[in-house]
Amino acid sequence: MNQILFPEHENVKIIKKNNRKKFKILLYISIISIFCVVSYFLYSSYITKQKESISNNLLNTFFLEHLYSDNNYTTISLNNNGKYFVIGAIEIPSININYPILSETNDDLLKIAPCRFYGPYPNEEGNLCIAGHNYDDDRFFSNLYKLNIGDEIRIYDSSNSLISYYIYDKFETDKTDTSCTSQNTNSKREITLVTCNNFNGNRLIIKAKELKK
Repeated sequence: MNQILFPEHENVKIIKKNNRKKFKILLYISIISIFCVVSYFLYSSYITKQKESISNNLLNTFFLEHLYSDNNYTTISLNNNGKYFVIGAIEIPSININYPILSETNDDLLKIAPCRFYGPYPNEEGNLCIAGHNYDDDRFFSNLYKLNIGDEIRIYDSSNSLISYYIYDKFETDKTDTSCTSQNTNSKREITLVTCNNFNGNRLIIKAKELKK
């Protein structure tokens, strides 16, 4: 009987040994995966802080240059050697937003600050359309959904002049709908803020206009 049972006993040992090997392999894979994920988030956080620092420096430079020089535009250069400009600044007191506005829109610039993607320059007649990322936190245009009709949006232009705009419409639209960029404003000043709704893929639109006394 013992001779018959012995091979089975050996098979059990082999199975346990193989299971231990599989467990170790899975453990190593899990550790490596966790390390990669943590490293990715740490790196992303580092890059984000760098971009946020660039944005703050640009904003400070924009206001300082208008105090101490006649230079109308703060220049920003990226790795692709393109030159872009800070054409103004946007401030929304109710959600604690204070950023420079960059002259053009591309992926690299949107990671630094809100960008003009259509319409005139700040505080000119027409509908200035400004795009900003939604990171689902407190950065850039992530908190636009908290805005209400009547809230104030302050826009500084290249000469550091300030005009206050007041929200009159707030809605979502399909990402292919560009009607919000219409320049039919009857020669009045308006702004349109655009960001993503990361839950449904739509665009959140905030429309505001100058209220003349």
